[in-house]
Amino acid sequence: MAVYTTLSDDEVALLLSQYDIGHALACEGIAEGVENTNYKLTTPTGAYILTIFERRVSEADLPFFVRVMERLAARDFPAPKPIATRDGAFLTRVKGKPAAIVTHLAGEWPRQIDIRHCAAVGETLARMHVALDGFDATRPNALSVRGWETLLVPRTGEANALRPGLGDIVHRDMMAVRMAWRNDLPTGIIHADLFPDNALFEGGKLTGVIDFYFACTDALAYDLAVCLNAWCFDGARYEIERGRAMIAAYEKVRPLSKLERQMLPTLARGAALRFFATRLTDWTATPAGATVTPKDPLEYADKLTFHRNARSEADYGA
Repeated sequence: MAVYTTLSDDEVALLLSQYDIGHALACEGIAEGVENTNYKLTTPTGAYILTIFERRVSEADLPFFVRVMERLAARDFPAPKPIATRDGAFLTRVKGKPAAIVTHLAGEWPRQIDIRHCAAVGETLARMHVALDGFDATRPNALSVRGWETLLVPRTGEANALRPGLGDIVHRDMMAVRMAWRNDLPTGIIHADLFPDNALFEGGKLTGVIDFYFACTDALAYDLAVCLNAWCFDGARYEIERGRAMIAAYEKVRPLSKLERQMLPTLARGAALRFFATRLTDWTATPAGATVTPKDPLEYADKLTFHRNARSEADYGA
């Protein structure tokens, strides 16, 4: 989440005139995150999130994201519920950009990660995969192997500027992952971006999963690998007890296959490449004046060091 597109009070009022949720009592920009513009809206009927879609999100994909959230909300999964306009549309436009309003979920994302959080995320991720089983729409993952390479290959010099020799090291990572990648793992709809700031907790309980705007069709175990990267490191050190708790909680809901377990090192290395690639891109491409702080790509360069040396699923706590 971030603020790239600023709105005046009149522009907010004009937008809300399309809805039956009342007038704005407050409209606050949310500076966290890096992808889309987000505001927290408060009206007499409750709290909502207004998202204005920027940069990486294709407008053609937006109906897919809306349907994913609708499906999850209908199945009592703690996902935001899209709000329709008076005309029944879930998508509208603000300053020429596509936009949507969804319900605001209670809770805050955890600033200090512990094993309890990791277990809750593992269980909830598996519940999401089960709830979306049989979903009748697909969306290819544009940030899989080919997508990482498209972003990284032209930025070897930028990687070397961050750390001497890093571009060549990451290139070897890409080649290793490409050679080991499998396309025969169980697939379905995945979140693909379930970082701590996309999971809400209240009193130790996970109360919400947000930001489904990278959701796509891919290997279910890849989604777990994204979470292992996002939740189970303390700096460059992998906390195996966190990983063990996350994987065990996931498997209580949806057991992993033998092949999924064997592929965890490759999937986790690939997930680290994906986030290194997008962070490196954002590091130099964030527009001046945007209310957002780009995330440090070196965090994922350091995580790649661990994945490079992992030999089996046991290194992740499986």
